[in-house]
Amino acid sequence: MKDQELKIDSLRPAKGARKNKKRKGRGPASGKGRSCGRGRGGSGHRSGNSRLTGFEGGQMPLIRRLPKRGFSNKRFQKPKEIVNISDIQEIFKSGDLINPEKLIEKGLVKSDKSKVKILGMGEIKKKIKVSGCALSGGARNKIK
Repeated sequence: MKDQELKIDSLRPAKGARKNKKRKGRGPASGKGRSCGRGRGGSGHRSGNSRLTGFEGGQMPLIRRLPKRGFSNKRFQKPKEIVNISDIQEIFKSGDLINPEKLIEKGLVKSDKSKVKILGMGEIKKKIKVSGCALSGGARNKIK
């Protein structure tokens, strides 16, 4: 292949890189005859068998052995997008009304489905009006 030009249609895998698949159920001499590598009986021996995830051969599965206790509020949480006062200081002018729609317009918030919370990180030297957004305690003090 040294003297032959290398083209996409002349590419081949390296010699010995590709093996033929093992042919199962072709007699005892094939090495995978009779049970075809599936063992000696039971449902796993037969076709169409697929076990559920976590099945442990009849033993009580780990997920059922562990105690379930406690409560998590995670599934009831409502997503919030966070905006810092420093971002508002840079983008908005003095006297602007800040609401979720304006924040989406300016690119500070990605979606209108989640609620917006303004945090007090940074300084603000402009007078602004905020509506429709949740405020942290620090942000409320700085805006006032």
